[in-house]
Amino acid sequence: MSEYAHPEALVSTSWVAEHLNDANIRLVESNEDVLLYGTGHIPGAVNIDWVNDLNDPLVRDYLDGEGFSQLMASRGISPDTTVIFYGDKNNWWACYAFWVFQLFGHTNAKVMNGGRAKWVAEGRPMTKDLPEYPIAGYPVPVRTDYKIRAFRDQVMHHLQSGGALVDVRSPGEFSGDLLHMPDYPQEGAVRGGHIPGAANIPWAKAANPDGTFKSAAELRELYEGQGITPDKNVVAYCRIGERSSHTWFVLTYLLGYPSVRNYDGSWTEWGNSVGVPIEK
Repeated sequence: MSEYAHPEALVSTSWVAEHLNDANIRLVESNEDVLLYGTGHIPGAVNIDWVNDLNDPLVRDYLDGEGFSQLMASRGISPDTTVIFYGDKNNWWACYAFWVFQLFGHTNAKVMNGGRAKWVAEGRPMTKDLPEYPIAGYPVPVRTDYKIRAFRDQVMHHLQSGGALVDVRSPGEFSGDLLHMPDYPQEGAVRGGHIPGAANIPWAKAANPDGTFKSAAELRELYEGQGITPDKNVVAYCRIGERSSHTWFVLTYLLGYPSVRNYDGSWTEWGNSVGVPIEK
């Protein structure tokens, strides 16, 4: 992993296996399938549900600083705890949770390369036992969205100023033939298509068949080949911001791009907004 710009942001499954009993480390599983954790998880791992734990129950936004503090305390996570994220779907939800943690400044965080699928494929231990940790102390943090998060009006300005946009959805969604991924209910937006000028680089192209990230050389070829270069301000988007958080992680931590923001409103907001420009 030393080839990446920030190799410290990744750990291997073998590294995790060697640190299962480290009191300064907290494994966090975050999945699309909210029931998956209960069928078995890495020993000691806590579950963070992307819907119920990370999102405000009323406003379409993330929990506030007080809510984040309470969530961390309930999972036995202090500001000094090293948090290791992993999950299903080639770690896209793990990267989403990682991204939300960065909104609150919890930089002592890493992603397990290959995610849940690689751990299981290697025959490593799983358990249904729920871990119990003492309530931790976690000061209420200030959420700093502006550094890594883009809002609709900012994306509009970004578009008008010629900034780089990467649409990480499937080709069918990008073309406007689909409103969601193949084999999912086609709902969530009243218009299909993409933001004008966006490059279509599906998020999964950054991963190998086993879910690990591709090499730095392969990733540079993938993104720079479509004009997504490190000298540009980049905004990534998908449908609700989860797949684009995976691409955000790749560009920021593996390739070292200095200015990448995730537009989590993504197509469910853009495709429902009145008067915004759309291409097909």
